[in-house]
Amino acid sequence: MSRFAPIWLAAPSRYAGWPTARARGALIVLLLLIAAFTIQPWRGAAPPDNARHDSSSLDVALYDVIVGDMRHGDDYYQAAAREMRARSYPLRPFVTVRLPTLARVRAAMPEWGAVLLLWGLVAATAAAWLSRLGEFLPARAPHIMAGLLLAGGLIAALQPALVAFHEIWAALLIAWSLAERRAGRWITAVALATSAMLIRETAALYVLVMAGFALFGGHRRETLGWCLSLLVLAGVVAFHALAVSRVTGPLDLASDGWSGLNGAWFYAMTLKHATILEVFPFAVAAPVIALALFGWTVPDHPLASRVAAMLIAYGVLIGCFARLNNFYWGLLAAPVLLVGLAFVPDGLRDLIAAARNARRITVTRVVR
Repeated sequence: MSRFAPIWLAAPSRYAGWPTARARGALIVLLLLIAAFTIQPWRGAAPPDNARHDSSSLDVALYDVIVGDMRHGDDYYQAAAREMRARSYPLRPFVTVRLPTLARVRAAMPEWGAVLLLWGLVAATAAAWLSRLGEFLPARAPHIMAGLLLAGGLIAALQPALVAFHEIWAALLIAWSLAERRAGRWITAVALATSAMLIRETAALYVLVMAGFALFGGHRRETLGWCLSLLVLAGVVAFHALAVSRVTGPLDLASDGWSGLNGAWFYAMTLKHATILEVFPFAVAAPVIALALFGWTVPDHPLASRVAAMLIAYGVLIGCFARLNNFYWGLLAAPVLLVGLAFVPDGLRDLIAAARNARRITVTRVVR
């Protein structure tokens, strides 16, 4: 056990009282994580800001035009194939065409209604998390600080121009799902996660993480719930693949594939652009992101463990498979990332104390 009382946390951190060797190893891993997030390999470079802006603008314009066509009575798949083909977007394999869920929701209401719906989702996610943060940070000042950090992760979702981005909607639903999941109370969390997957299928990675925790935690019914959610997605994706095949052909452009292998620095770059850290240079933002990820490993709490696992899982996905123009994938992990910074003081204090806690052996010479 640690000889120190928690600084901000409600209970001692996960690292309190760790053996000296293990604590030193953890500090080395943290330093390596900071280096991996900060150092860009010579072969890779982030896309210039203007190129990134142009890419996102083109994507938003495409999604907006498709929704506009649907508001005038067009079928989603016919409109998507026509507009993507006109703009030289790849149509093969079928996953290059987004699932129709978000487009159909937007087409069913005026654009201002979609913006209000997105802002309502931001508010619901923020409220759910502010309620849960009291379990970690009982004192008022740290709680307020964590709330501000949460706002820094949600800020991208408040931009009306980005209402067309599927990742923003899915990210908010994932974050809300995390906050709603409690021991014995998982149905709402599964429902929200299912909604996220039906908007952006890459949210399935989050569901796999949650299913793994449920399985190894011995929660049979919850495990079944997450697995059923994945089965729903599988059925929807099968119908989606069939629908895309009916409006595409062998002459349509094919995707270059997803094997970017850009590494940890690119994951940090995507998170920088998805949060308030966008206003800082990368050399400043990257170590902060690494510390925020470390922070989520600090509380000895089931929710913190799930958030940390989710952030690591998306880090592996983005580092291994995202191309440089897939920078928006980081939105999926962004909403709650920065909250981890509120847990860093306890974690670092306990790790450093444990690392210095080597037993000192004093040899006394006995003279007879």
